[in-house]
Amino acid sequence: MHVTTVASTADAAPHVPPDTGAHRAARRPGVPPRADYRRGMASVRKPAQTRRARAARRRAKRVAASGSDLTEAEWFAILDAWARCAYCGADGVALQKDCVLPISRGGRYTIENVVPACRSCNASKSNEEVTVWMRRRRLDEPAFLVAWYGIAASLRA
Repeated sequence: MHVTTVASTADAAPHVPPDTGAHRAARRPGVPPRADYRRGMASVRKPAQTRRARAARRRAKRVAASGSDLTEAEWFAILDAWARCAYCGADGVALQKDCVLPISRGGRYTIENVVPACRSCNASKSNEEVTVWMRRRRLDEPAFLVAWYGIAASLRA
């Protein structure tokens, strides 16, 4: 008959705590332990301000490449003609330049394509087609189109 002996726990290999990172560093020389690697990545990440600056530079390049030719005098003429947000009719708010046909869809900053928009309308429209956006927001699309056509024709003359 054969008797099997069981090794006691005292004979087992010594326990190495897993959080020291020594076992990873030993397996892959030159690579810091994961915890140190993560801490090091925090200094490599770029702040959001840098991303915004990069996006602003890309947009400036797109605008320059689009052949935009709107002068400040033309912009002030547009502001005088509309005197309010072209989309929602908000009065007494700061107005921004908004391209009816967005630059990303082939539009340009020209006297025919730029209208004054409040911040809310400009941000929500983004690069969407104006008619689809106005229908979704339940704004008066026919009134805008008639006014836009009339004002653009009068400014061209």
